[in-house]
Amino acid sequence: MSEQTWDAVDRYLSDLLVPPDAALEQAAADSRAAGLPDIAVTPAQGRLLELLARMCGATRILEIGTLGGYSTIWLARALPDGGSLTTLEYEPRHAEVARANIARAGLADRVEVRVGAALDTLPDLAGPYDLVFLDADKDNYPNYLAQILRLSAPGTMLVADNVVRNGAVLDADHPDPRVLGVRAFLDRVAAEPRLSATAVQTVGTKGYDGFLLARVTA
Repeated sequence: MSEQTWDAVDRYLSDLLVPPDAALEQAAADSRAAGLPDIAVTPAQGRLLELLARMCGATRILEIGTLGGYSTIWLARALPDGGSLTTLEYEPRHAEVARANIARAGLADRVEVRVGAALDTLPDLAGPYDLVFLDADKDNYPNYLAQILRLSAPGTMLVADNVVRNGAVLDADHPDPRVLGVRAFLDRVAAEPRLSATAVQTVGTKGYDGFLLARVTA
């Protein structure tokens, strides 16, 4: 099948299953207008994140990699009254756009955007979190895992995006440090006795990639 087919099916499923949403559409538009990279999750993937958060009954969510807040909005909407989401963003400009998008969606009271390198801000956080969404710099994925485990408890769900890298994850000698970072991350997940994990390949408007899904068991 061609990428054109992937795109068409993605649009069909999103149009069918994910109703139009003014706050999310404006968040995506404002992110593009601000020059942010077009790497946010798709509407269908955003709905998946929301469903996962609801299914695990998340009341505390940690997101590593905010960008313009598109995925943040999906996740925060899954929180019950009194729930909270902490999202970490390296770029101050991205955080500024995200805060505006989150506020317009009516979620500012339950979302905290922290600015700075996540490896510097993660040690300041206290767990446990019920769900962690990892969608940041891929070369640091292995380094994030130790902090994620520290902030977890039995039952915590981890969702990590972009773990297939258009199939490049197969290449142990790939020159891209992002690919090597993902491979090292997957190796550490596989070797971690406290994690039960799988990965799901995805195709669509974002190309060929995939999610890692893991649950902390002990």
